[in-house]
Amino acid sequence: MGSFDECKPVMAMIGIQFVYAGLALLSRAAFLQGLNPWVFVVYRQGIGTLIMAPLVCLSSRRNSCWSSFGFRSFAWIFLASLIGVTANQISYFEGLYLTSSTVGTAMSNLIPAITFVLAIISGLEKVNTFSLRSMAKILGTVVCVSGAISMAFLKGPKLLNTKSPPLKSFSNHGGDYWLLGCLLLFGSSSFWSLWMLFQIPISASCPDHLASSALMGLLATIESAIVTFFLGKDLAAWHLNSFLEIGCCLFGGIAMALSFFVQAWCISQRGPVFTAMFNPLCTVIVTVVAAIFLQEQTYVGSLIGALAVIIGLYVVLWGKAKDFKELKMEMHKKLREDESRTVEVIIDKSLEKKNCKADDLKEPLLSLKSADDDKNCTTS
Repeated sequence: MGSFDECKPVMAMIGIQFVYAGLALLSRAAFLQGLNPWVFVVYRQGIGTLIMAPLVCLSSRRNSCWSSFGFRSFAWIFLASLIGVTANQISYFEGLYLTSSTVGTAMSNLIPAITFVLAIISGLEKVNTFSLRSMAKILGTVVCVSGAISMAFLKGPKLLNTKSPPLKSFSNHGGDYWLLGCLLLFGSSSFWSLWMLFQIPISASCPDHLASSALMGLLATIESAIVTFFLGKDLAAWHLNSFLEIGCCLFGGIAMALSFFVQAWCISQRGPVFTAMFNPLCTVIVTVVAAIFLQEQTYVGSLIGALAVIIGLYVVLWGKAKDFKELKMEMHKKLREDESRTVEVIIDKSLEKKNCKADDLKEPLLSLKSADDDKNCTTS
């Protein structure tokens, strides 16, 4: 039973990557049909919030969460929604539209490296150059990032030769759309890494991940709507003109509600670096499906990069698994030491009580003896 509980975060993150892969493919197809990425972000956040709201009301833990909720908790959630949700989502889906679904998911594999560096800076991760586990995490991160870059930029012979459709950026920027899209995707990865780190203080102040995710989604909906309304300036873009666009928004909202809750729970169980390391799986899934169904250009370099991503992922997970096992051993050792100290304290207290009772028994005898002596002195 214990081994199954240890596998739950792994199974949850693998399932989330399949959801992300489906979202990247479906949203890319909807964008090419005419859906505005910024408007999609607003609808997605709104639908996700509406899904989570009734679940929060039915949650049995809502009272314990809101009783400890204060300004500090709200400030962290607001910051996470602004940077990790609004800025992240707008940058990601605009960059996804300007490049491709394969490149969009490949660039997101920078998240483990950025998260790992930020975790070291903030003191959440410790690196020991003489430790095999630390070296495995560093080497695995480098291999993952290298594989992701290879999938996006390494050319070689084409396995599928198709023409890319013409693009027009909804952000009204000119110039090289491919470079702009890559820069936006890099920014999105940085924002998401910060979101993962923000989950640690949020989880500490509000243990109910569903409630914090719902509030985060509500704030992100308002923020993204304000940004889209003032910068988009195209009221016609708010209309959904096909079943594909409607289905994309619905699936995006469901995916947001599911992913926020699952990832927040996984971060509280294993930490942000462990959660970020599963992102390469999404790249592999999207690369294969996009080449088959969306006819996106696929190169030999993409396959080599995918293999490197998988190898790097397992190396990093091996290092994290060793860390987790050592942490459990230390916790069990500390627990045994605490139990032994508790037993010693109980024994000492029981001995003290016995000594006190023995002393109490001696005192009356001494008193009786002294009374007899006094009586004898009086008689004489």
